Amino acid sequence: MVSKQSLINFWKENFSFTEEEIKTFSEVKREDFVPEQFKDNAYDDSPLPILRGKTISQPTTVMMMTSALKLRKNGKVFEVGTGSGYQTAIISKIVGDKGKVVSAEVIPELVIFARNNLKKSGINNVKVIEEDGSKGYKQEAPFDRIILTAASREFPKELLEQLKPEGIIVGPVGSSKEQEMVRGRKDKNGKLELEFLGQFLFSPLSGKYGFAD
Repeated sequence: MVSKQSLINFWKENFSFTEEEIKTFSEVKREDFVPEQFKDNAYDDSPLPILRGKTISQPTTVMMMTSALKLRKNGKVFEVGTGSGYQTAIISKIVGDKGKVVSAEVIPELVIFARNNLKKSGINNVKVIEEDGSKGYKQEAPFDRIILTAASREFPKELLEQLKPEGIIVGPVGSSKEQEMVRGRKDKNGKLELEFLGQFLFSPLSGKYGFAD
């Protein structure tokens, strides 16, 4: 069993996460976002099973993606793949009460699981929807930031259209077996500038632009 503080110490030595990002990690209880039988393993730096064959990402991956988003207070964020709601919770705390997170999940059991977890954590600035997030969510667009928590061949065009100029999109891009974490920054003219942040392995995206139906 790994402690929360040991993870924080590891990150301070090996990563350049901001004080606010680490403070947020400290405040959000990962054990509230995993099934009961895995609570003792909540701070293992590894993925853990949740429901329907899906996993909650390892803490370091969650923090790397959060940091890559360069979140700002009062921002509006769209998340593709709510999962257990843990990444959602971290993002929601950083954008603050006047910010908003819209998170899309296609698996009904996970929608319920995430909503319950977020409610239990006292988080009120998140809207979890049962939708194909690969198509975005025009009702709430445009977004300052977009995050994909599942692998795609490329950033879906509909998501890019719903990203504000000077907005940032982050997600794993590649094949179903290997991906690179990519950060795209949309300039004032709508052109996407890409940065590559390392190799990862995520579950494939479902929906219109995903690998799986």
